[in-house]
Amino acid sequence: MSLSLNEHKTKLINKILFASSQAEVQNYSAQAIKALGLKKVDECIIVDFVDKLICELDSFNPMNKDAQQWSNISMAKIIFKRYKNKDHKLAK
Repeated sequence: MSLSLNEHKTKLINKILFASSQAEVQNYSAQAIKALGLKKVDECIIVDFVDKLICELDSFNPMNKDAQQWSNISMAKIIFKRYKNKDHKLAK
């Protein structure tokens, strides 16, 4: 069964939070966007998905996360903001 975009977002955020390195965060992020592209999801929907990811990542309180999680959140926000600003391409 295919995941909804909301389920996909929740799963990705959990992977980001529990990644052991920034390289893992970058890999998970690239894989998530690539998977949407392979499923022929329209580009504007992917951009909206990325906007929602950034918004949710922005909502986290650093006082409620450990140092690795906060580093992962910060890295993911950078990756997704770059994706939005660079013609919607996510470098791996």
